[in-house]
Amino acid sequence: GALFAARAGRALIADDMGLGKTIQALAAVEILARVMGIERVLVVSPTSLKHQWAQEIRRVSDRSVQVVQGLIDARRRAYREESFYKITNYDVIHRDLEAIGAWGPDLVILDEAQRIKNWKTRTAKAVKGLRSQYALVLTGTPLENRLEELHSIVEFLDPFRLGPLFRFLHNHQELDESGKVIGYRNLSAITRTLAPILVRRTRADVLKDLPERLEKRVFLPMTEEQERHHRENQEIVARIVQRWRKRGFLTEEDQQRLMCALQNMRMAADSTFLLDGSTRHGVKAGEIVSVLEEVLADPGVKAVVFSQWIRMHELIQEGIRRRGWEYVFLNGQVPGPKRKEIVRRFREDPECRIFLSTDAGGVGLNLQRASVVLNADLPWNPAVLEQRIGRVHRLGQKRKVRVVHFISEGSIEQGMLPLLAFKKALFAGVLDGERDQVFLGEEKLGGFMKSVEKVMGSIPDKKRDDDPFHGAGSILRAGRGGGAGREGVAPEARAVLDLVRQGKKFLDLLGRALEEGGEEVARGRSSEGGSSFPVLEKDPATGKPYLKVPLPGEGALRKAASLLQVFLGGSL
Repeated sequence: GALFAARAGRALIADDMGLGKTIQALAAVEILARVMGIERVLVVSPTSLKHQWAQEIRRVSDRSVQVVQGLIDARRRAYREESFYKITNYDVIHRDLEAIGAWGPDLVILDEAQRIKNWKTRTAKAVKGLRSQYALVLTGTPLENRLEELHSIVEFLDPFRLGPLFRFLHNHQELDESGKVIGYRNLSAITRTLAPILVRRTRADVLKDLPERLEKRVFLPMTEEQERHHRENQEIVARIVQRWRKRGFLTEEDQQRLMCALQNMRMAADSTFLLDGSTRHGVKAGEIVSVLEEVLADPGVKAVVFSQWIRMHELIQEGIRRRGWEYVFLNGQVPGPKRKEIVRRFREDPECRIFLSTDAGGVGLNLQRASVVLNADLPWNPAVLEQRIGRVHRLGQKRKVRVVHFISEGSIEQGMLPLLAFKKALFAGVLDGERDQVFLGEEKLGGFMKSVEKVMGSIPDKKRDDDPFHGAGSILRAGRGGGAGREGVAPEARAVLDLVRQGKKFLDLLGRALEEGGEEVARGRSSEGGSSFPVLEKDPATGKPYLKVPLPGEGALRKAASLLQVFLGGSL
């Protein structure tokens, strides 16, 4: 990777997370310094990673390094001082462009470059204003949702590589009659175009060098209060989606209400405490602490717990403190210099065995001392999920890594699973050359509203007490270990069970309607006193068998037709 990047001069290092992008970049810098004589390197990273970059540079090199921080006057002075490396963060680039230009870096490194995936943002525009002969872009997730993101990142390295955005999308997007995006085509052509500047290894490529990774989904029931909050917000989302279907647009007020309702559904799936700050309806936090108790029974094990919300971490911390365990907590409110101390303590203190983190810690941190990752909730984007796991399952990890996802059954989290799978397929098609086309069929991934519509349609109905399959899915369970009833049914098996449940429900309702139509049907006779119900006959014209179902009268027929219409409409 280092040789490839140095030879290309401007390259995208897109290895999976945890496979050594940082060290490859530093090695490429050394090659370019010794062969091409570069003397000034600018590293642009998220704020939380600036000091980690400085630490990594000092570990492998004796070259001078300076972390640029403070107010704008202090930063300007820092750029005037002599140093081989200068490390800054994305948030200040637009203010520091003039000072950086005066310093004149020979090489710019963008770490976690998905920060410039949206070409419309001020950050992306400012970063693309940086000028240098050489450039390295590091990201394990150059494509998180759409092809536009990849185009924006590549544009920093080579504005002409993928051509104009409109032509790029025209060549690779598949649209339906209304202009909505339903898939992507000719992805292999993108792979070939990027080959001269793209180096990428997946975990499959280096599997022999990585420890085993075991993943498990644990499905947990929601309490009645959780279900009530979840249902109320789901109804709001359904009404807004229906308005969007009719009008083709949403007002700003509806957009805000939609985002709020979706957020509330996801929070309700964790605990009602996230919504009101007082009640504690929900089993996730207790279940996570129980799993921690189990894994920490091994004296050498450390664990990382991710949740998007600070209040969820507060619930988990209550259980941790009751057991007297030592832990650290990283979130977006922790200042940059203190983050370095948090990571150092987790790595070096044998008594500190739990690292709690929001997604502020899901990017760039090296947490190989841990071997267990617990995801209290699922992020909307699969790339964010992989970022979390990649903090632990990375080169340098010696232990088997266990990953547990906690999912509230019948919630928006469960509905998100098919969407996460589609986004992963798109990522693989472009970068890994595994698929040339990716389609979502009639479900149309045409932007966020289509994603919402799909997720809402994938939320399963609440299990009924009279459901013959309730508690009978143990032979179809996914993952390893765990108690009965705690893990979920494999997606393929769940689809079959849902179809059977729907069929059973329809036939039950149809039977009741027919019974109400007259005693003759209940006894197995037609209203005309004819043959038994139902009757197998042959078509005199074709000879093919068909099922003849006599009905007791016009009223029952209307009821049956109404039920059939409801069933075909998907409302059952």
